[in-house]
Amino acid sequence: MLDPVVKPIRQGLQEAADYALQALRIIRQNGPSQIQFWIIALLIGISAGFAALMFRLGVESLQAFLYGVDDVSRLKSFAAELDWYLVFSLPVAGGLGVGLILHYFTPDARVRVVADVIEGAALKQGRVEQKEGLASAAASFITLSTGGSSGREGPVVHLAAVLASRVSNWIRADGVTGRDLLGCAVAAAVSASFNAPIAGALFALEVVLRHFAVHAFAPIVIASVTGTVVSRLLLGDVTEYVLPSQTSLAFYVELPAFVLLGLLCGLVAVVLMRAIFLTEDFASRVQEMTSAPRYLRPMVAGALLGALAIVFPHIIGVGYETTSDALTGRLLFGEAVVFVILKIVAVAITIGGRMGGGIFSPSLMVGALTGLAFGIVATSIFPHVSGSGSLYALAGMGAVAAAVLGAPISTTLIVFELTGDWQTGLAVMIAVSLSTALSSRLVDRSFFLTQLERKNVHLAAGPQAYLPATVSVAQVMRKFDHPHCASEDDCWQMIDDGEYLAATATLEEALPKFERTGQACLPIVHISGQDTPPELQGALFQVDALREVNRALSETAREEHS
Repeated sequence: MLDPVVKPIRQGLQEAADYALQALRIIRQNGPSQIQFWIIALLIGISAGFAALMFRLGVESLQAFLYGVDDVSRLKSFAAELDWYLVFSLPVAGGLGVGLILHYFTPDARVRVVADVIEGAALKQGRVEQKEGLASAAASFITLSTGGSSGREGPVVHLAAVLASRVSNWIRADGVTGRDLLGCAVAAAVSASFNAPIAGALFALEVVLRHFAVHAFAPIVIASVTGTVVSRLLLGDVTEYVLPSQTSLAFYVELPAFVLLGLLCGLVAVVLMRAIFLTEDFASRVQEMTSAPRYLRPMVAGALLGALAIVFPHIIGVGYETTSDALTGRLLFGEAVVFVILKIVAVAITIGGRMGGGIFSPSLMVGALTGLAFGIVATSIFPHVSGSGSLYALAGMGAVAAAVLGAPISTTLIVFELTGDWQTGLAVMIAVSLSTALSSRLVDRSFFLTQLERKNVHLAAGPQAYLPATVSVAQVMRKFDHPHCASEDDCWQMIDDGEYLAATATLEEALPKFERTGQACLPIVHISGQDTPPELQGALFQVDALREVNRALSETAREEHS
């Protein structure tokens, strides 16, 4: 009886499935059209949003189970009542688990972070490492669940980038499409994680892609809004932090105080970043001198964190409760200053100890505490022309975070979206702009770009500095069957004089060598071993190298302005 009804439905579904498969094959062969790309952006937004949300809910659930708390937003208060051995042992066990994961699933026992996503966008056609990325997400998940003093935005951004890389590889996306998909995934993850659609889109453009091209704007906004919808469907439309009702400026004569606050926050941000780098260098030296197994490094960091958390449970996790206390003015001056120092130490131990996690949430806490401490002093000196200390905490939160991320636009907006307070824009914007201007001159633009600079990846200086590293000399050299190649005898003479390039070198190495030697061309050799004579493969001409760099710069400019 039902066959006359079911059969047409079954046929229709089969035809729809065949059409969808055919469309996917066309996308893989020819690349997506604009409408198809927007649909892909929507699907990536849904997937990345769910991934970020599941990561957050998973961390909170495991935290609640391990610490025995009902409300993880009050983790500090619960942890203060726990037995000391439990507070100490959880980060130690978590650190050991992190160390083992990174030891077996990454070649360098290092957590992949936002800096790797930025590098993937600039140098790797919008791709990131996938196996290492999943291992890093698992490591950061354990770290955040067991008391690590870091944030969740770093892991979710890289997890979303892994998803985008998978899609880009599957549809065989070119560099421009791959980068746009990466931006879509990052925007959705940030917006879902923080319920901040505007800041999510701008974070992807300002921090990851580092341009505001029109062709990328629409799909990234689509993905960001989709990620927010996913978050609000499951968590509701609530702000991350609740501020007191009165946070407006008392008088505009108070604005100079926020100039000073911005400069102070810039210095605090630099201290936070350099503390992390110094701790990482020190830990690496100790590890090298002692020949300790690399999987023990996060465990040692966990032991230090656990010992610190016994006395000061405020350092545990992202610090939501302490940040809220700062924003609502429930801390004294001495408490705020001490907690700033402790949080910087704890974050340096966590990230320098390679336990994983992000830097954004800790910078919010450090900034809110710095702003509150400054505000207490300012309002006590000029009580009749000052607003509340909470206003200074809000401005300080944005100022330190903006300086660390090197993203004044998206950070300003994410502070507004996290708090729901849009009435104090002047104060926040002044503090953010000055803190970013100061800190960018004391580090390489931002925390992420400084991380890359320490790996000899020169993104902070612009495309003219990093694009030569993306081109191999083997791609540009002339082989000896080329009508205008150098003679082999001349090339061997230059090799005898030590003037040659390995076939694995890039134009980043070749261009300074041309300047240094004054040669018009350099021989390219393949060296298979110390006892094996070099194999001459061709010659690289300076004019060809410069032409290739100019072409790469033109393509980058075209992408950024299209």
